[in-house]
Amino acid sequence: MADEADSIPTINMGNSGNGADTAPQIALISQYVKDLSFENPNAPAVYQWQDQPNIDVQFNIGADKVGDEVIEVSLKIEVKATAPQGTAFAVELLYAALFGMRNVPEDQVQPFMLAEAPRLIFPFARRVLADAIRDGGFPPLLLDPIDFGGLYMQQAQQIQATAGEPAGNA
Repeated sequence: MADEADSIPTINMGNSGNGADTAPQIALISQYVKDLSFENPNAPAVYQWQDQPNIDVQFNIGADKVGDEVIEVSLKIEVKATAPQGTAFAVELLYAALFGMRNVPEDQVQPFMLAEAPRLIFPFARRVLADAIRDGGFPPLLLDPIDFGGLYMQQAQQIQATAGEPAGNA
């Protein structure tokens, strides 16, 4: 009876009769800070400024194949806080993750790399960024969640729209 309680049922999905595993699989292997830069060019005067800084946030997504079944997805976030007196702080973070991918249809790889993978790693990158800003002597900046899926769809629609337009006047 103890053997029955300890056994875990397994589901055999995507295995063909010959034992080959054909089900799509994606797994997060590792995530890490690839590059982090914090600049506080006007310290210590910046801590006396009374004006609320203007915060500019930019981000970019990159993906590189690093092995047969391994892809590195990187999320670059740049934050610059400026006030009338000058730059309060500037932060650049390049946060990356390795994903293992097997049997994923080719048409699903790009949507995963540019929409789903950044969504998965963004909360961790946001925490690293907030900690760096806090450690620089400023209140932590908590970025709002980003709809990477919506941005991907919007960009795909723009590409389709421009592909249908004539290239120039003939």
